Amino acid sequence: MHVGMTISGMAALSAAILALPAFAETIILRAGEGDLQSFADRARPGDVLRLEAGEHQGPVTINRTITLEGEPGAAIVGNGEGSVISVNAPDSVVRGLEISGSGTDIETLDAGVFLAKTAAGAIVENNAISGNLYGIQIHGARDAIARGNRIVGIREGRTNEAGNGVSVWNAPGAKVIRNEISFGRDGIFSTASRQNTFSGNRFENVRFAIHYMYTNDSEISDNRSVGNAVGYAIMYSNNLKISGNSSDGDRDHGLLLNYSKGSKVTGNVVRGRLQPLERWTTAGQRGDTHGMPTKRDGAAGDAESMRLAPEKCVFIYNANRNRFVGNWFENCAIGIHFTAGSEGNTTSGNAFIRNRTQVKYVGTRYLDWSDAGRGNYWSDNPAFDLDGDGLGDNAYRPNDLVDRVLWTAPQAKLLVNSPAVQVLRWAQNQFPALLPGGVVDSHPLMAPPTPQGPAQ
Repeated sequence: MHVGMTISGMAALSAAILALPAFAETIILRAGEGDLQSFADRARPGDVLRLEAGEHQGPVTINRTITLEGEPGAAIVGNGEGSVISVNAPDSVVRGLEISGSGTDIETLDAGVFLAKTAAGAIVENNAISGNLYGIQIHGARDAIARGNRIVGIREGRTNEAGNGVSVWNAPGAKVIRNEISFGRDGIFSTASRQNTFSGNRFENVRFAIHYMYTNDSEISDNRSVGNAVGYAIMYSNNLKISGNSSDGDRDHGLLLNYSKGSKVTGNVVRGRLQPLERWTTAGQRGDTHGMPTKRDGAAGDAESMRLAPEKCVFIYNANRNRFVGNWFENCAIGIHFTAGSEGNTTSGNAFIRNRTQVKYVGTRYLDWSDAGRGNYWSDNPAFDLDGDGLGDNAYRPNDLVDRVLWTAPQAKLLVNSPAVQVLRWAQNQFPALLPGGVVDSHPLMAPPTPQGPAQ
């Protein structure tokens, strides 16, 4: 009986060994010495196809689970049609390559690297991907990873005719981490997905650094957005963790939440800076970027021609039940613009520093921006703390009746320094019953929290 079991076990072991692929090989391909596609087709699962320095002609399609990697200076150049590298096999790796020369057809999603739905678990890392329509297209590939790439999009032409640095469509579990992305349309664009992680990326010279549409239960953390139109645009997406990100001088909004709910927005830093008014104009006036800001010639430099960027540190539009805690909003034209019936949001422990208007809220309801006896820090709050508990002794109101008049009738700014307006503001301070509904901080902080943002 013992011998019979041993023979049976040996048979099972032999069958398992026969089912395994042969030992993986490393195949080295010199530039100009062989067709890249034929080598990829002959490779067996687990093989490494290593490209020596020089230019290798693409495009190439990976249909088996292999690693396609380059030695320093190895480049794959497409023929200007379709994607340069298309990956169909799961768990494949594309690493260490210079990738350029995709097509320019937005409908076919031409990309430097295209990960199909069957490429679950594929990894695209440490590549230099430049001048392609899309940098990396993760098109349904679950648990795919785009990591450590330098992606430079199309620099010329209309913004809306360029692709994104990384696009994610219906790819649950996909991660986009530690990439440097510049030019093109959006840095990362995600739609119809879930459980994604976008972390540690840096964005410059794009429209939106991160653009979320219908993407839920995901994380946006420790990213840096510098000088873009919008830092983080969150639209129709719920239950997100948005933490430790920074927006430095983004022109319109640092953070935008539109029809989003149930998210935690913590430890982010939005800082504005002065920019010439003539430097940016609304596109569409010139018809070249479909409504996004574009450069003008002859930027003025005098003080009167300068404006704060971003226009709004945060813009909240019909976004409900979100938590804004421990964020830093500094030097924007408006700290937070809060509108369109947003309900049930918690705002506490934040710092509002030197914003021209700290809060813009045009509703009539009273909103208390404190939680569990702790409010926010306001740099323009002339508060006293006689009992030394770290909280202001009086409530803080960022807006009054005059502000509401100016928002609804901007021409009234001509009267802002008139004696009548000054008397009205004095009366509101003396008789709080005259104040309209709006934001009030019952327990304002006397000192700002320490700003976080991503590691530098």
